[in-house]
Amino acid sequence: MKINLSTQVNQDYLSVKKGFDETLFTKLSPPFPPVKLARFDGSEVGDLVSLELNFIFFKQKWTSEISESKTTEAEYYFVDKGTILPFFLKKWRHKHRIIKKGNQAIIRDEIEFSAPFGLATLLLYPAIYLQFLYRKPIYKKIFA
Repeated sequence: MKINLSTQVNQDYLSVKKGFDETLFTKLSPPFPPVKLARFDGSEVGDLVSLELNFIFFKQKWTSEISESKTTEAEYYFVDKGTILPFFLKKWRHKHRIIKKGNQAIIRDEIEFSAPFGLATLLLYPAIYLQFLYRKPIYKKIFA
């Protein structure tokens, strides 16, 4: 399953690139489930990001490794791939793109995911979509 969401912001793409750090990551976490950031190495190839999702009665670990990272004159992007995923996910790939648009930038989240079986993937779609829709006003505020 794929989800693509774009948000135009009022800073140039290289300034937005600099802002993609641990502080931003923490602000992008939605209220549920509460997320504890266990590790944040950055967004270069080989870096790891580990989370603990708290579902009240149980917790799930989620670790992603940065598998790609590149800066060109037109954009910056990095890809995180899930290596340790919560039970409800079988596959996770998230490409974070910051695309140059004059003196502004477009932040584009390109997510590919699947659950252990097809119906669960369909049921997860709205929840994951809303988790990323939650980011749009945060991006606009931080990169105003």
